[in-house]
Amino acid sequence: MKSIPENLVCFNTFEADKPWTYETYRKHGGYDAWDRILKGELSPEQVIEEVKASGLRGRGGAGFPTGLKWSFMPRLQPIQKYLVCNSDESEPGTCHDREVLRKNPHALIEGMAIAAYAMGATIAYNYIRGEFMEEPIPRFELAVKEAYEHKLLGKNIQSSNIDLELHTFVGAGAYICGEETALLESLEGKQGKPRFKPPFPANFGLYGKPTTINNTQSLASVPSIIRNGAKWFKDIGVENSGGTAQFSVSGHIERPGNYELPMGTSFKELLELCGGVLGGAKLKAVIPGGSSVPVMPAETILGCTMDYDSLQKAGSSFGTGAVIVMDETTCMVKVLRRIARFYMAESCGQCTPCREGTGWLYRMLTRIIEGQGELEDLTKLVEIANKIEGHTICALGDAAAWPVQSFLKHFHHEFEYMVNNKGRSIVSIDDEVTV
Repeated sequence: MKSIPENLVCFNTFEADKPWTYETYRKHGGYDAWDRILKGELSPEQVIEEVKASGLRGRGGAGFPTGLKWSFMPRLQPIQKYLVCNSDESEPGTCHDREVLRKNPHALIEGMAIAAYAMGATIAYNYIRGEFMEEPIPRFELAVKEAYEHKLLGKNIQSSNIDLELHTFVGAGAYICGEETALLESLEGKQGKPRFKPPFPANFGLYGKPTTINNTQSLASVPSIIRNGAKWFKDIGVENSGGTAQFSVSGHIERPGNYELPMGTSFKELLELCGGVLGGAKLKAVIPGGSSVPVMPAETILGCTMDYDSLQKAGSSFGTGAVIVMDETTCMVKVLRRIARFYMAESCGQCTPCREGTGWLYRMLTRIIEGQGELEDLTKLVEIANKIEGHTICALGDAAAWPVQSFLKHFHHEFEYMVNNKGRSIVSIDDEVTV
């Protein structure tokens, strides 16, 4: 496994009592990249090209190339442009963006500043999940205050003719606001419901103006890329997956937590770092990228590396890098019902296939668990999921469908057993995984 360079200032916390402070961040090379920009050493075009060359891809789930996304912004048009950071971390199993806010918020602020400069945006918002009130939000707001005090934000920053006003916006806890256009609707004070696309946010975003939305991890990676060079970052990872990522590992695992590792680390190595399966039990299945991506049987994921291409070829997705581990005691029917309930509850109700279909999925799974299911229900579950997938405005419909399709594909025998045995699980210990 590749080691992480010591000069990486991205997600790793520093050896300090208060790693989130301005002084600590500066001590480790923080704001050096922003200083170069304020001195006129880097043009917006150079910044965009450097980020493109780094291989950085969005860490929010879609994995879209970050530099390419920035290039879509009509930055030369003489109109207001916005940058929005998506810190509305709500994907089940995912808990790493909050660590950036808690322990390294200045990396995110510097990344937002660099991104805004590259795209010609003069106003930036960080949309933060409402449940992060205890530490992440106060820490980030303190860091913003420090950045203003040291004249790194504001109007005509250090006589550079660069303007950037950065604001915090606290969401109200809706999972759907993790979808970028629903997030924009919420920012505007409306209900968080996804917009039809096109037009895309790069042309018609916040308040109808050009807007780019990036994930917390994506933006926090940018200062290190500009400071150390695109090749440095790209070489940490593997082809088509540059840099490091945070893996949130939960479930039946000895040492759950967040692990920052190079992209392309093998799953076996990740499992070993986490101490292996809880209690030495046998690995049964893994959801590799948050609850919305397809589940993978143990024999499949054990041959994978943790990057976009490897997981996609194996039939799943890197997603948010949230790895949910399940051992041999896990009842896959109950896990799927828990996931289905989440998507039913979090659907905004705008699209009929999602609004009605997610409810159907949850109720049918509940019927099976309660011993009232029929074998034809298994076919119906897949048919309903197929009718939801690809027929909604946003990807929440797909996120609800993919678990159903994949669980029944790989563990059909468990569902069939439960139907035939009137709600009894095939596993000896009838337990559910804890995410």
